[in-house]
Amino acid sequence: MLALLGLLTLLVFTVLVMSKRLIAFTAIIVVPIIVAIIGGFGAQLGDLMIEGVESVAKTAVLLLFAVLYFGIMMDSGLFDPLSAKLLKIAKGDPAKIAVGTGILALLCALDGDGTTTYMIVCSAMLPVYRKIGMNPLVLATVAIMSLGIVAGMTPWGGSATRAISVLGLDAGDYFSPFIPTMLLSALWILLTAYVLGRIERKRIGTLEIELDSEKESEAEAGEKKTKSTWKLWFNLFLTIALMAVLIADIIPLATLFMIAFVIALLVNFPNLEDQKKVLKEHGSNAIPVVSLVLGAGIFTGILSGTKMVDAMAGELVAWIPQSMSPFFTVIIAIIGIPLSFFMSNDAYFFGVVPVLAQTAEQYGFHPIDVARASVVGQAVHLLGPTSAPLWVLIELIRSDLGKLQKYSFIPILIASLAMLAFAVITGAISIG
Repeated sequence: MLALLGLLTLLVFTVLVMSKRLIAFTAIIVVPIIVAIIGGFGAQLGDLMIEGVESVAKTAVLLLFAVLYFGIMMDSGLFDPLSAKLLKIAKGDPAKIAVGTGILALLCALDGDGTTTYMIVCSAMLPVYRKIGMNPLVLATVAIMSLGIVAGMTPWGGSATRAISVLGLDAGDYFSPFIPTMLLSALWILLTAYVLGRIERKRIGTLEIELDSEKESEAEAGEKKTKSTWKLWFNLFLTIALMAVLIADIIPLATLFMIAFVIALLVNFPNLEDQKKVLKEHGSNAIPVVSLVLGAGIFTGILSGTKMVDAMAGELVAWIPQSMSPFFTVIIAIIGIPLSFFMSNDAYFFGVVPVLAQTAEQYGFHPIDVARASVVGQAVHLLGPTSAPLWVLIELIRSDLGKLQKYSFIPILIASLAMLAFAVITGAISIG
């Protein structure tokens, strides 16, 4: 019964959002509440919802100040030189621009943080996409694949960290055999980016575009450079320092971005009225994102607290026939794709993965194979409703969840299956 209710929740939510009958924020709260009441959990709803909100509170604070920080960086033109360089190299060719997006996204994804990756990639590349009329969903698709496939494999990435910790594995043993898979997956991402870029090239052609800086008079350019150069260098140093501290993991991310935002605000906008204007302008971008994250917390809190998630996982395992046991790791990877799409990483890795690992041991597989198989679907997870950074990405590209999922799901699913194939071929995931 619980598994059926959980499946009903996921299906109704997906249909409502994809058909645009409800916005994601409304559906992500209303649907699980109604289903929980139908299932007899009405008396527990308040506690479950609060627990869910508390579980994402730190993420919500992080996203709030990350949106504000990178909003200032975009206003300051920090990423304009990179955008101009990429545009100059690509010479208006959408295929080259898409590949450049892939390279940048892969490099940014190595820090393992989704919000940071999306912020940097969008800040650098969106002006280029808008200038030549490329579909920003190409950027979003490439960024999601890069984050899901690369950050999902590195032991400092959130999903791998959860899998390693919950199964008590050594990070080095987990990661070393995964390196060939990661390299092959990176090449696949660039190939996918090229294909998507080729499609855009057929749609809009190759455009010869002059850079804005080339249109300015020398006097105007010189005056602008004099006024902004020192702030540009300061912002670059501050952002590099932010990334270094982020990777070193010595300060909680929410606190880190809060401090960085205050410093950036004071330096770039010393005037009190300008500071108020910045908060008002970028706060309007941050609030929808934070609201959706808190809504996702309610969604996850209800599904996890009512044990619907556990029931669905148990049913999936029970359906696997004994004759398929030699391919159990591949099965784990495949069933992990839909599970990770609808579930939060905490619910999936701490609730489902231990059950799968215990079952796999009965078939003779080591938990490390289960850990690697469990991260295969992370790119698909990043396209699901419980992925907090996704809401940042949607806001940045000015799109909606249904439109993004319709465009991105197939290439991202194919990329995840390609990663699984590479992992099996290279021996990172054992079979037999």
